[in-house]
Amino acid sequence: MCSGRVDLEFILRAFLNGQDGVFIGGCRLDECNYVTHGNYDALGNTYLCKKLLENIGIDPDRLRIEFMSGADGNILADVTSDFANEVKAMGPLGKDEGMDTDAVQRRLNAVMRLVPYIKLVERERLRVPRKTRKAYDEFFTSDEFNRLFDELIADKLAVSRVMLLLEEKPRSTGEIVEALGWDPSDVSKHMNRSSQHGLVHYDEGLKRYALG
Repeated sequence: MCSGRVDLEFILRAFLNGQDGVFIGGCRLDECNYVTHGNYDALGNTYLCKKLLENIGIDPDRLRIEFMSGADGNILADVTSDFANEVKAMGPLGKDEGMDTDAVQRRLNAVMRLVPYIKLVERERLRVPRKTRKAYDEFFTSDEFNRLFDELIADKLAVSRVMLLLEEKPRSTGEIVEALGWDPSDVSKHMNRSSQHGLVHYDEGLKRYALG
């Protein structure tokens, strides 16, 4: 299978299913058998997914991509062994990050809900115009990418995390702060925006926020 078919959702689903690390292997860049050069799409998805993992507190090094030819069996063995050892040192998903399984699942589900939107944003605003390794590396490590991520994705991901919490039960600001580990000012900011959009409301009887 072409590595270009490794969808963002596939990676997240692997982590949701309990995998401690995800390795993607693709053919060498600029040696693709197809005119689409899908391995660059895999590289872009990997960069984006690492940023998403970092945003929700999961070590992005749990995801790795490497490129090699079909004749590079020794390289494949070396890089997969190295990655397996690295993941083993981190421990089970969430342990190195200081989260229990429920917290990990909740954060990953918050990202998963946004996948259709993230794909649209990637296609319209985060697509690298030139398929070269240098262009991809420079863009996805740039201040411009970080700015676009914060502008287009970070706030919506924060709201998605709040929505998942409130689906379980109404919560006070303090309970949301404790569950998400955010500053009270950040929680207030997101609750105000969510209230303005009709996503949540403050229940005076319960003295807690509930879904809109």
